[in-house]
Amino acid sequence: MSETSTAQRIGVLTSGGDAPGMNAALRAVVLAAEHYGMDVIAFRHGYEGLLNNEHISLNAADVAHVLQYSGTIIKSARCPRFKEDESAQLAADNLNSLNISALIVIGGDGSFRGAHHLSNYWSGQIIGVPGTIDNDLFGTDATIGYSTAVAIAMDALDKIRDTADAMDRVFIVEVMGRHAGFIGLMSAMASGAERMILPELQKDKPLTVAALVKHIKRVEAVRGPGSYVMVLSEHQWPGGAVALSEQLEAEYDMPCRPCLLGHIQRGGPPTASDRVLASELGVHAVELILKGETGVMTGLKAGQLVAVPLIDTWTKKNPLDENLLRIQHEIFNPVKKPSRS
Repeated sequence: MSETSTAQRIGVLTSGGDAPGMNAALRAVVLAAEHYGMDVIAFRHGYEGLLNNEHISLNAADVAHVLQYSGTIIKSARCPRFKEDESAQLAADNLNSLNISALIVIGGDGSFRGAHHLSNYWSGQIIGVPGTIDNDLFGTDATIGYSTAVAIAMDALDKIRDTADAMDRVFIVEVMGRHAGFIGLMSAMASGAERMILPELQKDKPLTVAALVKHIKRVEAVRGPGSYVMVLSEHQWPGGAVALSEQLEAEYDMPCRPCLLGHIQRGGPPTASDRVLASELGVHAVELILKGETGVMTGLKAGQLVAVPLIDTWTKKNPLDENLLRIQHEIFNPVKKPSRS
């Protein structure tokens, strides 16, 4: 630990939807801060805790064995009232009263919007750490929790394939990602799903029931009777997987079953890659504070640690990988029998 006459005091909170690996990021922040001679004050329940001044001190012993746990030991919450000017001013007053000079926010785009709002009323440093399963933040190749969410979805899809094969049924598996189809694309490709309905694809050419039925019948004609598994990103179909499965069965006499994974995707032990990513980004956040940075998010691009302006994280978009889309649509799921030379 470096020697300082007066330790710098930094704050940390986890905000919005929890993501596997948030605890690993929190651990990294605390351990790095202790290494550099800083004190850490954590606010429980995200911005709600900041407004209510619900804070605790954290040291290495408090986070020694949290690496493998999902959720967040300092809790999280949604906080709509933080959008108000009075709330941001109250948060600034609370931070100043605790002599906190920098705040680390672990969360997604809503959390970073809140952090940017706070910066208009508080002169301290603000650093974001990307903790969201959706992988929808610009400037980083992956967000904390994304790898685990994909692994959970893939595991569920593998198991659903077993029963789908046994009964020659259509299954519709609904995954998270209402605004970004990264979980849908990766889990569909990893599990060999026959169809994806993703936000990005729906914007260009929304899928119709007639087109879906046509594809199901084409696949059956090429491969013979069997299972057909579809990955549906949430909020991409009126009524979701349940309504779509009921429509296919009632109107087209297709045996179909829905499966909603929901918040299961947020739980379970973080994958190794999420734990390592969270550790890197948590330490990077502390080291950015030491460099005097503010208003940025920690990220990893092409294997290199980066600092991304907070406002860019939600105003700019990461597109889906066009090559993965091409492979999934054209090569892995052809609807025509291959021509023979």
